[in-house]
Amino acid sequence: MGFFNKLIGIRQEEEKPMTKSNIGIILGSTREGRVSPQVGAWVKELADKRGDANYTIIDIAEYKLPLLGEAGGDASGAAAWSEIVTKQDGFVFIVQEYNHSITGALKNALDYLRVEWNNKAAGIVSYGSVGGARATEHLRGILSELLIAHVRVHPALSLFTDFENGTVFKPAAVQAESVNQMLDQVIPWTTALNTVRK
Repeated sequence: MGFFNKLIGIRQEEEKPMTKSNIGIILGSTREGRVSPQVGAWVKELADKRGDANYTIIDIAEYKLPLLGEAGGDASGAAAWSEIVTKQDGFVFIVQEYNHSITGALKNALDYLRVEWNNKAAGIVSYGSVGGARATEHLRGILSELLIAHVRVHPALSLFTDFENGTVFKPAAVQAESVNQMLDQVIPWTTALNTVRK
């Protein structure tokens, strides 16, 4: 409290330290030979340099999530999946385009939960022959239904120019700028929506 405030008796509330939001980077593919771990690691490396949130890679392949409602399926990973998603304040989805849409594994993982997704923000990083644009548009509809506020900026990676032989991730320099622009939107939306959930 400053001298002047002490003198006239004005009390100020102590400033509370701001806690960083938790942003989960969700790998949306589980199939053998996938390149999503390379893309996710790159996004995390760029994000960590910002220092504005706690970024964690979340790989849906690490959770036992059989087709939702499938009889006899081992859904022993569902509780852990719910727990990790609940801990996040926002997300970055790493999305691959399969047949003009998202992977069945990602759709299934999204469908497993409901309230755990609600009132959080998300960005999308996609890849495919046309940058994963069609998969992203499908995902946006799903995220809206789950009350996830998805931001406009959308890094779209081309299998032809950002991957060597379609398997080794070598993004063009401009893509890093696009990721940062996306996170510039995700972080304030995440911060705003934290107040809605509390």
